[in-house]
Amino acid sequence: MRIIGGIAGGTQLKAPKGYAVRPTPDLVRQAVFNSLGERVVQARVLELFGGTGALSLECLSRGAHSAVCIELSAKHARFIQDNLRLSRLPAENFHMRVQDVFVAIPQLAASGTLFDLILADPPYGEKNVGRRSTSLAQRLLDNASLPRLLAPDGLFILGHTRRDTLDIPPLWRETKTMRHGDSMMRFLTLNP
Repeated sequence: MRIIGGIAGGTQLKAPKGYAVRPTPDLVRQAVFNSLGERVVQARVLELFGGTGALSLECLSRGAHSAVCIELSAKHARFIQDNLRLSRLPAENFHMRVQDVFVAIPQLAASGTLFDLILADPPYGEKNVGRRSTSLAQRLLDNASLPRLLAPDGLFILGHTRRDTLDIPPLWRETKTMRHGDSMMRFLTLNP
């Protein structure tokens, strides 16, 4: 796994051993960032379920103004900090929050913080045929505070597995869907 483009392009990133972290694959990240193009430049970025920090670091490498990365596991947060050092990206543009995403979101919303890009590729949920999804991806879509974090014209990119059928609440408008193997990435904006 590596940073694909920008000033830190080619930097190899570390990931914890085992199945506790499922990093967004390089090919999926490449497709997402090719689609985003210049939208990343000077963007204020929020990464939820940081894992390795690959999405935040990719944004900073491509010219994002700043990135906030939220990861619950202190162990995984150490990997993210190591990856920041390996990338040699400016540490002052990166902020790590070691806490539960669903605690951090309302705190950030209460502070009035806005982000141009919100990226989340949470641990996958189980197959949910015949019932509403209970996955972390669905919980993000249903979260009342998350829309308050998105700047006007902001974009929320949400990853999930194909077997997890999500219900998109009317508040969100899907502008694009990308599929790669079992991974799906949904590009969402707020409905006016």
